[in-house]
Amino acid sequence: MLTAAILLGFNILTFAIYGLDKTAARAGGRRVPEKVLLGLGLLGGWPGAFFAQRLWRHKTQKLPFQFLFWLTILINCVVLWLLLRLLES
Repeated sequence: MLTAAILLGFNILTFAIYGLDKTAARAGGRRVPEKVLLGLGLLGGWPGAFFAQRLWRHKTQKLPFQFLFWLTILINCVVLWLLLRLLES
């Protein structure tokens, strides 16, 4: 349960950071580096990032970013699959 709560909190944080970046993009302010956004997704915040992208239409047209974003999701799925396989044995 603690792991789920931490993961939920991290996804809420990721969602909020995407929102802050979208606000900065509109205002011409200081942006969150793409490496940070992708890193948050890689560390497990990809569901929050996914919903933020859809809600604010943020980073959805940048194909290089989208490629890397979906790669982080794939990596997360593979790691989860491997962990589940280890727990089965």
